[in-house]
Amino acid sequence: MSTANNCAQSVQSVLDWMATEEYKEKNFAREALVINPARTCQPFGAMLCALGIEGCLPFLHGSQGCAAYFRSCLTRHVREPVPMVSDSMTEDAAVFGGQANLIEGLKNAYATYKPSIIGMFSSCMAEVIGDDMKSFIGNARNQGAIPEDFPIAYANTPSFVGSHITGFDNMLKGLLQSLADTRHGKWTNGRLYVVPGFDLYPANLREYRRLITAMGIYMTVLPDFTEALDSPNTGEYKMYQPGTSMAELADALNASGFIFLQKYSTAGTQKFVKNVQKITSEAVTMPVGIRNTDAFLMTLQAMTGKSIPAEIEKERGRAVDAAIDAHQYIHGKRFALYGDPDLLLGLVGFLLDMGGIPVHILCSNGNEPFRKEMEALLASSSFGSEGRVYNGKDLWHLRSLLLTEPVDMLIGDTHGKTVAKDANIPLARIGYYLPDRVHLHRQPIVGYQGAINLITMIANLFIDEYDRNCPEERFEFLR
Repeated sequence: MSTANNCAQSVQSVLDWMATEEYKEKNFAREALVINPARTCQPFGAMLCALGIEGCLPFLHGSQGCAAYFRSCLTRHVREPVPMVSDSMTEDAAVFGGQANLIEGLKNAYATYKPSIIGMFSSCMAEVIGDDMKSFIGNARNQGAIPEDFPIAYANTPSFVGSHITGFDNMLKGLLQSLADTRHGKWTNGRLYVVPGFDLYPANLREYRRLITAMGIYMTVLPDFTEALDSPNTGEYKMYQPGTSMAELADALNASGFIFLQKYSTAGTQKFVKNVQKITSEAVTMPVGIRNTDAFLMTLQAMTGKSIPAEIEKERGRAVDAAIDAHQYIHGKRFALYGDPDLLLGLVGFLLDMGGIPVHILCSNGNEPFRKEMEALLASSSFGSEGRVYNGKDLWHLRSLLLTEPVDMLIGDTHGKTVAKDANIPLARIGYYLPDRVHLHRQPIVGYQGAINLITMIANLFIDEYDRNCPEERFEFLR
């Protein structure tokens, strides 16, 4: 019994030390080890992008294990079957190259799954040995594995650099470069192409479409993975769900304009569209919260000349009313956040508008432009004075921050639940990925309705937390 007590005391002493400034300093000094980063690798983002094209089969030039991992993660987030194949590279391919695997894989995928298009991307193994996918695809056509005119888009997506948002961007640019027709001079098709970026909330894409359609704008979502992530259960399995059509993809470079709803997950595609193709384009902060939604709608108005209808103005009024009704539960509260750059910019702007105090902002896949933009956003409000940005850090770094500089709530995906538990604070589950909760991806977090949803979630979490921990004499019906 004494041995057990000594062991428990020893463990507790270590845990106590790990909550000190001394341990935090050592934690932040590590360089060669990453513990629970808030990101995943490039092929995952490429898979999501490919799923947004109607009839497209995502094809990984790499190992079967990688493909199984990506599929299972997305399936656990949205609880939908995810079609994807790989050419099952093994040790032999690592030595001799993966051309034989790729050609045989294309032949089998085309014959078995009958896709309208294949979106191909690579994993670590293929990139380390330097496989030339463009050449391999050409050889597959020459050998009759696939028809000469069968459409294939490809992108290099090495897992050892960048993250899932880089892979999404590379695949989207690859789709446009490989399959979009040449721009016809100054002629346009009159369509606004709406690029949502890496967003695993199909409800967000539906909200974008609803708002833009209400303004009378002729538009295409590119890529549109709404149905792939949230399809109706009809009792019949359909491998390919509706998405951006091949015709709309082919005509994309004749667009009247592009609007990018995330800046950092589409940076390369933005440059290709604006600088190379000379297409009118705008990139906005992800429209999370009232202020960011205002800016999104005003940008649409400036690009198209369409007016904002009264029904959307009423929605804004309801969101403002919701903010006023619930501001006392959020105002003055301290927050830590982690996630992708675009989501963090939207969420921090939302919190500042609500009088929340963002303290720790951790972005495992953030870059220097993101840091500068976030710091400028924090400086724009007195509520942002305590905010500090941590690029390239992981959730174990965040744990040290929470234990030495406490906050009232953590905002991020399920990967942070153990960190929130250790810090004894509630976790507002927002972002990717959310395998331990249901239907959150079916509730928009963008637009005015999304603002109401966020206010409701965060305010009620605080109320629930107070009810669980308040003294008996404070346990009341009214909050």
